[in-house]
Amino acid sequence: MKQSLKTISIFFITSIFLFIISACDNNPSQKETIGTDNEKKITLDFLWFSDGVEGKVMKEIIKDYQAKNQNVEINLIEVAYQDLDTKLKRMIAGGEPPALARITDTGNFADFALDLTPFVGGAEEFTSQFLSAIKPYYVKENKIIAAPMDVTANCIIYNKTLFSKAGVQVPQTPDEVWTWDEFAEALKTVKEKGGAKHGLLVDFTPRRYSTLVYQFGGSLMTEDGSAPAINNEKGVAALDYFIKLHKEAIIPESVWLGVEDPIKVFRSGHAAAHLSGNWMLSNYSDIENFEWGVTYLPKKEIRSSVPGGKYIMGFKNTEVEDETADFIKYLASKKVNAKFSQESLLLSSRLDNNELNYEYGKEMFKIFSNELENTPVIAAEDWRNQEVISQVSSHMRDSIMKALNGEVTSQEAMNVVAEKIKEAIEASQTIQSEKRNEIPDDLQSSNHSASY
Repeated sequence: MKQSLKTISIFFITSIFLFIISACDNNPSQKETIGTDNEKKITLDFLWFSDGVEGKVMKEIIKDYQAKNQNVEINLIEVAYQDLDTKLKRMIAGGEPPALARITDTGNFADFALDLTPFVGGAEEFTSQFLSAIKPYYVKENKIIAAPMDVTANCIIYNKTLFSKAGVQVPQTPDEVWTWDEFAEALKTVKEKGGAKHGLLVDFTPRRYSTLVYQFGGSLMTEDGSAPAINNEKGVAALDYFIKLHKEAIIPESVWLGVEDPIKVFRSGHAAAHLSGNWMLSNYSDIENFEWGVTYLPKKEIRSSVPGGKYIMGFKNTEVEDETADFIKYLASKKVNAKFSQESLLLSSRLDNNELNYEYGKEMFKIFSNELENTPVIAAEDWRNQEVISQVSSHMRDSIMKALNGEVTSQEAMNVVAEKIKEAIEASQTIQSEKRNEIPDDLQSSNHSASY
């Protein structure tokens, strides 16, 4: 009897033990299944958002990858862009981060990112393949925390019909780039001889305005992001010039000091040019009442655009780091990135994909790429720090408006912005410290990777 009870006890203990092991191995976010060839199949959860057709293109890329890697299944989890950060934060906080995600704010999730450096042959070899201006977005403390996919650039979109009527030819090569004074004179001519009601429309956003700041040799913050720099001599000079362009009616007051939508104004055919971004190509593609095109941004001390973009980030503590890194390398490769960018009508982040065979706007994309190639790194350093920028943008816009109205001097306006930047930097540092204290020890660990 005792022997029988002992046998039954061993049976139950063994069963419970096997059940626990089974439950631990069955991570609901990164499942292992048995394929048709009895080989373990790894599932990578891929958090994704789309702005246009790129989701459809990504599904084709995933299908191609899975055909070559039959032990891996990519589970594309599609969410609206505005819900992405919340969804990702909840997954991480719940201890079930996705294998990877498409994101714009890399800095916000840097502490949870899988360091791709050992998987891609080293930082220098990998980063040399991409536009240098975007490096601060995906390299932190010499670690590659994400892979660049597509980028955005500010640029000049102009009314070809009005320029032609005025007899003004825009620069045809980077060597012919106008200075701001030359550009202003050209716009005056297009107004006088071409019949343009407005010269230059500038989007009512600090990001578009900051293009001028960088071209004047300035920046919003110091290189290390520890202090404001917007109120130095160059930052103030940029605002002085912006005011001058308004006083001379080259830039209409109706956008920054009124309610007019620059997109609607340009589409009407009454404006000579629009300082916006490459995303406007699809918006203006159906214009039929006049011809339009893209030309190079003017310069002051230097040439500069303002880079933005989207990245693919892998995450730690998923137990599928090797497979995740392999798939990210695949997405970032020249051939796959070319397909994604070309078919999605996006600007590639790779230097060797700056002349893709786009179905629409091929020559325009070359100009966008050239703008980014001539953009200083500080432009990306400023704008990657979204925890600071998000707190400062409205104050910056309001201060610029007050200066345009003559309520304050350019120096006074930029001093206010500088003080807000200083406060935001201090607040951001406090928040980051609190976040680290709240993160469980197992999520803070940077050594939990299958390759380490």
